[in-house]
Amino acid sequence: MAVVEFTDLLAHLPRQGALFGLDLGEKTIGIAVSDPTRTISSPLKTLQKEKFSKDAAEIFKLMAVRSAVGLVIGLPVNMDGTEGPRCQSNRAFARNLLRLNAELLITFWDERLSTVAVNRVLIDEFDASRAKRANLVDQMAASWILQGALERLRNL
Repeated sequence: MAVVEFTDLLAHLPRQGALFGLDLGEKTIGIAVSDPTRTISSPLKTLQKEKFSKDAAEIFKLMAVRSAVGLVIGLPVNMDGTEGPRCQSNRAFARNLLRLNAELLITFWDERLSTVAVNRVLIDEFDASRAKRANLVDQMAASWILQGALERLRNL
């Protein structure tokens, strides 16, 4: 398929089917998945980055197992709304995924402060240690990103 603007996503999606969410970090990729009705997002996995082709193969495998119909990638927009090098890197990641799977449907979601919010929840609500947070924060940030997108989809 292609990378589509978020506001055009519903026109390209089947009525049901899971969506995946990605939080792309420098060393890890947080992965989340929605239920087939796209109501709730759940943290799935934190992938330690290796080679792009290996990371992409793992993402595609996880998506196939859950019959995912699309991918929401967090876009780390600056607080002033501009896009910096990290946004360019995430957009390049999406383009590279499409080179491997031209049928993939991808959109982006503004992820500003998602990691901050997740860390606050882990500290305040779960009193999680730094080590425990390190293992959970990326997949929970992916879930936070995906949940925001799901809620917005319901209002389009």
